[in-house]
Parts: sequence; C-alpha cells; structure tokens
Amino acid sequence: MRSTVPIAVTSRSFSRHPVLREELLERYSKVCFNDDGISLAGQELIDFARDRHKLITALERFDEPVLAALPELEVISKYGVGTDMLDKEALIRRGIRLGWTGGVNKRSVAELVVAFTIALLRRVPELDRAIRAGEWRSRVGRCLTGRTVGIIGCGHIGKDLVTILKAFGCRILAHDIRDFPEFYEAHGVTPVELADLLQQSDVVTLHVPLDDRTRNIMDADRLSQMRRGAILVNAARGGLVDEQALKRALVDGQLAGAGFDVFATEPPEDSELLRLPNFLSTPHIGGSSEEAILAMGRAAIDGLDRNAVPSADHPPEYT
Repeated sequence: MRSTVPIAVTSRSFSRHPVLREELLERYSKVCFNDDGISLAGQELIDFARDRHKLITALERFDEPVLAALPELEVISKYGVGTDMLDKEALIRRGIRLGWTGGVNKRSVAELVVAFTIALLRRVPELDRAIRAGEWRSRVGRCLTGRTVGIIGCGHIGKDLVTILKAFGCRILAHDIRDFPEFYEAHGVTPVELADLLQQSDVVTLHVPLDDRTRNIMDADRLSQMRRGAILVNAARGGLVDEQALKRALVDGQLAGAGFDVFATEPPEDSELLRLPNFLSTPHIGGSSEEAILAMGRAAIDGLDRNAVPSADHPPEYT
C-alpha cells in the first residue's frame, strides 16, 4: 500500500528520470516533482517544499531561513552524497531527519578523475584546441603508468580510485584526517602528511567535503608546494581551491594542467581560466553517469524511510 505522506522532489535530474519517478510513485502517492526544471533557491524553494513532510534534494541549499519557513518538514533525503548545502546544526535543532548513503556514486567520480588525469598528462585539451585552429603539430605527453598520485581524502571515492590506479602501477600517497591502516596495507598505499604529498606527487586529486577545515585547502601557498609540472584534479567540491591562484600557477608553468568538475561559483565566471589550454573542465558531472544516477536515486528513495537526525559528525565525510 502506498504512503500518503506528501513528498516533494526538488532535484531536476531525479524529476526527469522515468525509472526513478516510477519507483518513487510505487511507494508514495502524493509526490510533487520539479517538472519545470527550475534551479530552486530561497523563496522559490520554500514555496515548492511548503506543506511537504519529506523531500528528496540534490544541490539545493537548506539553511536556517529556509528550514524555519518549512515547519512541516520531517525528512530530507539526499540525492547524491554532498551535504555541504545542508545546515546540519539547524537540522539537529529542529529534529529533521536526514537520509544519506555514502559512496553511491564513487565509481562514476573515480572514472572521471582518471579521464581528467590521462587527458591532461597526454595534453589532450591543448592538442584538441590546436588542431581545431588548423595546427598539426604533435607534443610529447606523459603516461599515467608508474606516476605518483596523491589522494587528499581517502573515503569512498578515494578508496575506489586506489583500486583503479593499481592497474596502472601507480605509486599512491594518501592524506586524510582519519587513518585506514588495513586498507592502506592491503593496497600498497602510503599515508603521508599533506606537505609531503604535494611535494612528491605527479598528480594530486581532491576527495574531501567542503567545510571550514577544507575551504581553500589548495591556496597559493599549497599550490606552490606542488611538484613543478604536476597536475591537479578537483572532482569533489568547489571552494577547495583558490581559483585565482590556480590560474596563476597554470599560466606560469608551476602546474602542467588542472581538471575541474566543480567550481566555487557554478557556472564559473572566470573566462580567462576557462580559456587556458592546460585547463580541462566539465559542468559538475561526477555523479552523472547512468549507473550513478540510478544508484543515487534509489538510495534517496530508501532514505525517505531510513533516516536519522544527524549528529555533529554525521555524515562524517561525503566521499
């Protein structure tokens, strides 16, 4: 028997997916989908979610003013794994339960990181632009095989990336606020301090949440600590990297290339950065594979019924 609890789906991606819509409607009869494809925020978000007891959300921001305007709200179930857009302290104060499952898009993001890495090592963005401009001249690139890869944040995605990189014979360094000795030993990963990782890695990839500890974790000073000619990949969260400092590092050759799926402001506004031949970007598609969308959507549906009021450290890490 279907539940009559009123549900709203703020996510545009979930709302336009026929399989996820059907599976949600098998459980709930009163569902409002975001069929207009609007990026909901502020008052529009409040109006859309008003009088709904449970929500499936994606990148929409639920801060104190929004939550205060939704007294009927009991559950937020997360479509995806990032939680930096949710005011967890406000959720705790108001007793709003959170449905969240970590790692549901890990392979999708990990494969995108590998795609960025190989493309940048082989100078694919630069060569693509050159050939489109009528220039036919080869340039020497580098193989991923045998490179040293530094993973900042070894949660679900970081661990999955390790398993893929082993096939390339990479030396893998990891830095995380937590310790995973059994995993590190089983997969030949060397845990190191952040400064050592930056100095030794040919490729640095970020897999941490965005919070007060990690905001601008890659600032001008840390970018300068990276091995000259290294590559930086960010498929985690915008705001982890000082993008102005990154642009300078790419222009002066401190970094050979950078691949970003996420930006501090989305869509990004720095046209100079986007035009650099050694910069590769995608529009926040880390979890946008067919397989990941289904996994994230089904986890979000389950989260409507399997949830809990978050504690100060839950979810501990979105990756």
